[in-house]
Amino acid sequence: MTYSLTLAVLLFQADTDTGAPPPVAEHGSALLEMLRNSGPVALAVLLALLLLSLYSWAIILGKLGTFRKARAQSLRFLRAFRKAQRLQEIATVSEQFKPSPLVSVFDEVYETYRRQTGGGGPPRNITALERSAQTASSESLTVLETRLTWLATIGSISTYVGLFGTVMGIVDAFHGLGTQGSATLRAVAPGVSEALITTAAGLLVAIPAVIAYNQFTARLREFGARNDDFARELLNSLEEVQLRPGQDPRQATGELQMERESTRGIHN
Repeated sequence: MTYSLTLAVLLFQADTDTGAPPPVAEHGSALLEMLRNSGPVALAVLLALLLLSLYSWAIILGKLGTFRKARAQSLRFLRAFRKAQRLQEIATVSEQFKPSPLVSVFDEVYETYRRQTGGGGPPRNITALERSAQTASSESLTVLETRLTWLATIGSISTYVGLFGTVMGIVDAFHGLGTQGSATLRAVAPGVSEALITTAAGLLVAIPAVIAYNQFTARLREFGARNDDFARELLNSLEEVQLRPGQDPRQATGELQMERESTRGIHN
């Protein structure tokens, strides 16, 4: 990149010394002129960068909608969970909050809990419930992470694709020097313009992809932390279930939910 700019400055000075006035053009028309003067290699590079840009923006816009729904549904699910008197009530309406990763954690833990106890009473193996929560949390985050690696890949390779166009533009500039037989700006301008255009295009593709990848990765960590907090809250609720002599296990689970809700109200 430095060599191409230095070459352009030197040749511009050489062209000015001969008394030829530099062409004056508007920015938009100059850009179109450079594109028209670009060779097949530069055009192929620009086409590849365009396809990468379209795909990265499709991922970015899709993930923005997915993460927004997941966050909103997670807040709604937590409110419903903390207001419910029995876990069975949440199990029957959990499908309404399906975009939330918390639903997967709840469904997996509750299903394991039902297999152990039949739906009521204290759990027999809390370790199995913990493993179920960890597995469900990992699977839900994996679903949210789908195609994010493409953003990282596009952000990494776009600059190199643009650099390839830069190198080929410099090669074309020196080839123009050899064929023209004179060191003038007009002889090397097409090659230098190809180098500048492809470099700028590579940066324009890479920068949004890298920013989006970093932002989405931070949101994934946030979702992971929320899953862990919710899993601990759910497991604590199940672990604290205690039966009194002659008490129905389902009634004990319901009373636990009421006690947990009243305790949360006191803390709030």
